[in-house]
Amino acid sequence: MQAEIEVRFLHVDYDDLRQKLGKAGARQEHAMKAMKRVIIDYPDQRLQSRKGEWGFVRLRDEDGRVLLTYKLIKGDKKFSTHEIEVKVSSYDKTIELFEAIGLKVISEQHTRREMWELDDVEVSLDDWPWLPPMLELEGPSEAALHKIAKRLGLDWDNRIYGNSVIAYRMTYPGMAGTESVRDIEKLTFDEMPQWLKDRQ
Repeated sequence: MQAEIEVRFLHVDYDDLRQKLGKAGARQEHAMKAMKRVIIDYPDQRLQSRKGEWGFVRLRDEDGRVLLTYKLIKGDKKFSTHEIEVKVSSYDKTIELFEAIGLKVISEQHTRREMWELDDVEVSLDDWPWLPPMLELEGPSEAALHKIAKRLGLDWDNRIYGNSVIAYRMTYPGMAGTESVRDIEKLTFDEMPQWLKDRQ
């Protein structure tokens, strides 16, 4: 599996970042667009229950481009992520396939994302429901991410290791360490789920 390091920054200014990315010579892969995804697991959620690490299957529709990904996140200090990703032809049929072999949709999540690339680092303006504006950097090493963060004027001390779940835990202090937004059946921009309101 391919290993990547991811860091996130909360409370960013998207317009300011776009200007800095343009001046730095970054290449925009796509403008901000809506995406939807489902997290798929066994009924007992065994993929997310391993000691010291957790995994999940994610199916994401990126405005017609459908990607199926298995992610394994090591629970070390830097939450290194290993993933396998393939492109599939149908969002709905892929869900049907997994359900036919006994897996189930655990959570549906809607997000918005704008993608850039700068010096082999993926820079994502990541808009998640009921989170402050967030930036994700993904690349081959921590040093590469640190370099890009500095070029974009980001304070490296404010970085967050791990996936969006960590950002939700920081924003909603009532979330227990074992809880995840995957516990929300449907997460959209329309209305804040009571689950999040209870954890503010």
